[in-house]
Amino acid sequence: MEDRFERFTFSIFEIEKCWHKLTGDEMASYGLKGPHSLYLITLAKYEEGISATKLCEICGKDKADVSRMMGIMIEKNLVVKEGNYRNNYGGVYKLTDAGKEAAKNVKNKVLVAVDAASKNLSEENRVILYDALSLISNNLKVLVRDGIPDSPSGVS
Repeated sequence: MEDRFERFTFSIFEIEKCWHKLTGDEMASYGLKGPHSLYLITLAKYEEGISATKLCEICGKDKADVSRMMGIMIEKNLVVKEGNYRNNYGGVYKLTDAGKEAAKNVKNKVLVAVDAASKNLSEENRVILYDALSLISNNLKVLVRDGIPDSPSGVS
């Protein structure tokens, strides 16, 4: 059991560490940090704009993080805020033309990185891996929400 935990934990942390390094290197060319890539790519999917609340939900971040990150991206002329400004979370965020170009470049780099990271996986193993990661992620979200049961039999 411990070996399984150590392998799982080490692999996840190693993937996360490498991913942050790769995205950080790419985002530096825009004067941004790695975590901005998640927002950039997400915004690119919503050409009509997306609210701060929806960004929080999709990116798994809190409103303070979204507000801070969007503020930085607005300063860099990659994002604009349009619409209702009655509060900090009204209106929608949209990519500027420069933001769209940056998102396109980052997305292309991400695709190359994902392909390189999974180059020795067959298509069948890739599908299994992504399905397994999705299940693990969803199961961990339930544990975060409900807490860890006292025994393995309490896990459904």
